[in-house]
Amino acid sequence: MTTTKTVRELAETYFTAWEAGDFDTLRELLAENVDFVGALGTASGVEEALAGLKGLGQVLEKIDVKVRVAEGDEVITWFDLCTSVAPPTPTANWMHVEDGKIARIRVTFDPRALLAGFERRN
Repeated sequence: MTTTKTVRELAETYFTAWEAGDFDTLRELLAENVDFVGALGTASGVEEALAGLKGLGQVLEKIDVKVRVAEGDEVITWFDLCTSVAPPTPTANWMHVEDGKIARIRVTFDPRALLAGFERRN
């Protein structure tokens, strides 16, 4: 576990920064070799992860956190992903923290409404 921020605090800061479009703060939270796997894609390294967050951030309106559970170096956040292109999407996000940075992220949700919303935008 990190000595500067708890894993719960890291997750809270991550979601607050993403919702605000504060990608400088997000960069500080992510390990250089962060590994991301989600319903809409994968990312290896901080630059790819930030690009993915920025992409979805273009339609992000709100992150409505329902519950956050932390144990050791792991934290799971259950939330509704509220976007301008789809109804709120129930989402689970698991993060693993190493040396005070977010090293692994796994996200799961049903992407069908978001994908349809992206299609309507194009």
